[in-house]
Amino acid sequence: MRSSKSRSRGKNRNNNRPSGGNIINRVFDSNGPDSKVRGTPQQIIDKYNQLHRDAQLSGDRVAAENCAQHAEHYTRMLAEAQREIDAKRDEQEEQNRQRQAERDRERAERLKAQEAAANDPANMEQPRGEDAGLVETPEAAPQQDAPKPRRPRKPRQPKADKADQPDQGGSDDGAPEAAE
Repeated sequence: MRSSKSRSRGKNRNNNRPSGGNIINRVFDSNGPDSKVRGTPQQIIDKYNQLHRDAQLSGDRVAAENCAQHAEHYTRMLAEAQREIDAKRDEQEEQNRQRQAERDRERAERLKAQEAAANDPANMEQPRGEDAGLVETPEAAPQQDAPKPRRPRKPRQPKADKADQPDQGGSDDGAPEAAE
């Protein structure tokens, strides 16, 4: 029979331990003076502040001080986490500003280059052919030999009603008669 250690090989053995990450939303278990307090740092601070007030009202200075110290500990943890989050946000905003400034510089350089190319007299002459990127018009096309004139069409024979025409021995299956 295998032991349980061999079956859990390759798996994360620290599943019960909280990893770094966001302390502000993480749930903590705090062993206070009277009981266990569970919740996010802000919830724990609120609970210890309430326990502090209750101990003061009952006249227990030691329990009140103990609860105040616990509340202060979580307040410091929360403030440190908030400072780290603010620092990361400020760093990210600075990077975004730098990227935007770089894009603005590149855009300004492209516009200057386009204006210079448009105002350059050497570029005023339009290229012809496939490189122009324009649609070829008949006026711009080079002169070719004039096309041969077309022969005029033969006038159509007027159709007469079938009732007026005698049957010419052909079958009346609706097929057109062969042209001469």
